[in-house]
Amino acid sequence: MPNNCEHFDAVNIKQPDSYECEECVRKGDRWVHLRTCQTCGKTLCCDSSLNKHASKHFDDTGHPVVIFAEKEENRAWCYKDKIFMVY
Repeated sequence: MPNNCEHFDAVNIKQPDSYECEECVRKGDRWVHLRTCQTCGKTLCCDSSLNKHASKHFDDTGHPVVIFAEKEENRAWCYKDKIFMVY
């Protein structure tokens, strides 16, 4: 199994600007964990959260790679290749 994919190899890591889901804050909802899009920098909630905003963002935009936006995390996920990566 590869350690990275071509989508991740093209990424310059974007750290989150804040540790909250932009969409959940707008709706007044809560989240479980956060993901930061490595194409546009949006920080959104994970699939364990009620709204699954990060996955919806991928579906809407095609932006493939997110990092786990939790302090001390160094993992990423590629939606297109369905692969976890460590950076």
